[in-house]
Amino acid sequence: MLDQVLKLFGITPDYDLDIMQKNQDLFDITANALIGLKDILKKENPDVVLVQGDTTTAFAAGLAAYYFKIPIGHVEAGLRTHNKYSPFPEEMNRHLLSVISDFHFAPTEWAKSNLLGEGVPETKIWVTGNTVIDALLYVVNRSKNDGIGERWVEYFERKWNLRFLPDSNGKRLILVTGHRRENFGKGFENICSAIREIADRRDDVIIIYPVHLNPNVQRPVRAILGEMSNVHLIEPLEYEPFAFLMNRAYLILTDSGGIQEEAPSLGKPTLVMRDTTERPEGIKAGIVKLVGTEKEKIVTSTLELLDNPFLYRKMATAVNPYGNGNAAEKIVNVIIENLT
Repeated sequence: MLDQVLKLFGITPDYDLDIMQKNQDLFDITANALIGLKDILKKENPDVVLVQGDTTTAFAAGLAAYYFKIPIGHVEAGLRTHNKYSPFPEEMNRHLLSVISDFHFAPTEWAKSNLLGEGVPETKIWVTGNTVIDALLYVVNRSKNDGIGERWVEYFERKWNLRFLPDSNGKRLILVTGHRRENFGKGFENICSAIREIADRRDDVIIIYPVHLNPNVQRPVRAILGEMSNVHLIEPLEYEPFAFLMNRAYLILTDSGGIQEEAPSLGKPTLVMRDTTERPEGIKAGIVKLVGTEKEKIVTSTLELLDNPFLYRKMATAVNPYGNGNAAEKIVNVIIENLT
């Protein structure tokens, strides 16, 4: 899943820890990443280690750098739900990274305020926007400028027999993603049941769900949605065709963190199927709505957006609070100014 992103942006890693193994858990990921980075950091002795986001590998990389007393820069710092088990383990990963980081690159003023409230000196915090917006706008503009969009139309038609693109037969596309650990079990069953009811009640929509490879996601999704004619369960997508789908979607249902930032850049109303979010800026701006994992609320909120043009336009035209695509440039300039 990572290799295709590296290829898209022309990145060739100098090292591959190759820690992926079947049925691995958080203990395996943390221990193997930490041990794998030991010799690399010892050999390279970098001036600073940048970690992005709130994954377990990001935390392990930060911890490894801390053990070598190497300065740490945390990209996407300051996100909080203040519930250590939601999202799990991301909320605690981001807290722990903040404790050991030297450069805090916050995507928004709200994220900065969280860090200040935890005692991080203001001189160590920079509000940069989020690099995910840099990446998204790069890919979307590339698709427009190079005519790649038509290639993806052909790709979806050839691989999954999806002839609806672009917008044929007056049907609207609902894009779904779901993979959060805290939703495993009853939460995912509710999400899938909600999607099934939406598909049953509406013949004017087509639902596409790129299904995460985790068995805890695959089992309920296939069992509940596998026979629905207007629900297309496809394999996980590479970033470029996924960005293309986001841009073509009428609305998005997700439990993802990053999509809550990407969708506003594309003007796509987004319903977040989680009980908490570390990105309240989108909710405050009005383009994102938190709907939890209760079936009825997901169904009702989706139908409202399909049937209420005023509500849809209000969400679709909200201002994106997550930056304008120059976060990486700002981060590089901060590092140069402080390390030279």
